[in-house]
Amino acid sequence: MKLISSSQDKIRTSFKIIALTGIAATCNISSGLNAQTMSSPAKQAILVEAATGDVLFEQNADERMTPSSMSKLMTIYMAFQQLKNGNLALDDEYRVEDTPVWRKWRNTSTNDTGSTMYVNAGSTVTIADLLRGIIVQSGNDACAQLALAIAGDVGIFVSMMNDEAENLGLTNSHFMNTNGWPDPEHVMSARDIATLSQALATEFPEYYKMFAEKEFTHAGINQPNRNNLLYRMEGADGLKTGHTQAGGYGLASSAVVDGRRLVLVVNGMPTQNSRISESARLLNYGFRSFNIYDMLKAGQTIDSADVWLGEEATVPLIAEQNVTLSMNRLARRNMTAKVIYEGPISAPIQQGQPVATLELSAEGMETKSYPLVAGTDVAELGGFSRIKAAFTYMLMGSAGD
Repeated sequence: MKLISSSQDKIRTSFKIIALTGIAATCNISSGLNAQTMSSPAKQAILVEAATGDVLFEQNADERMTPSSMSKLMTIYMAFQQLKNGNLALDDEYRVEDTPVWRKWRNTSTNDTGSTMYVNAGSTVTIADLLRGIIVQSGNDACAQLALAIAGDVGIFVSMMNDEAENLGLTNSHFMNTNGWPDPEHVMSARDIATLSQALATEFPEYYKMFAEKEFTHAGINQPNRNNLLYRMEGADGLKTGHTQAGGYGLASSAVVDGRRLVLVVNGMPTQNSRISESARLLNYGFRSFNIYDMLKAGQTIDSADVWLGEEATVPLIAEQNVTLSMNRLARRNMTAKVIYEGPISAPIQQGQPVATLELSAEGMETKSYPLVAGTDVAELGGFSRIKAAFTYMLMGSAGD
């Protein structure tokens, strides 16, 4: 990697290229970070590095789409939040009543309401069982009963879902029900589902492990997890399948390999098998082609800048923050770093004062900018020394030599 440093003042603009030794050569959700060489048969897709939020691949990721049962992740998120806050416990028991809500989502030979947990009126279920009924069995009935257990009314719960979606920054999501039942106003984007998936994994690690469970038995009926990626890819540990006629087959998935977690959403696939195969392909592409790189450490000296009329000729430029990026391995090799400042910088200068910007760029990567601050105080020259320094600068074009 090369570092290009530029200094500009009223007299001239100068450039220098020096070897970059300060930025490590080994190795938030933002868009367009890496060179995109992949394509996907999915109508919508996004692949995210969980640790950094960097997008490794995307395709129509902000397009509002029919999310089908993937939107149950918001119902699950609401329950996990209640558990974490202490308002619910996994072993809390809830009695299922014979109500219009129960009858609406009761799956019978004359009432096809999609996937079901088979909750029975008059029975008692735990919150843990309702959650597994949603996560493992994708039960539409379990979603409705969980909403009643939390809010006492499904409509109120749906309003809570929309409020929390706004808090999470899900700008292309709107919920009309708890389970993703087709409704033209019930929409999400692939990016929003990925953001929600990442939040589930990072905010609730103690409950997230439910997503990796491969089967669940309720009412004497054993059902396997509908996410077949759990059986076909090592490291896969979630999250949720989805399917409607309008939206096609979708999957919000995640996997951990060598401590790295990737989150993937695909939607609009033609078959159940194709959504699994494509998810495995894209996840493997992410693990194989990208790595996490520690680019900057807070307090690290990056370069120095010329000082105008100061007791020191230069001032060190210090990184203000840690910077970690997930990047394509090939793009990383040709990355350049440019230090930009208007200079020479006039004294006096205070330590910690923002004085420059570091720009990181590579082929196919959106340029990233980070502030650099003064590493030391630099006092202003006075008297004859000030006059001499100014005269020298006019003759030699240097702030101190």
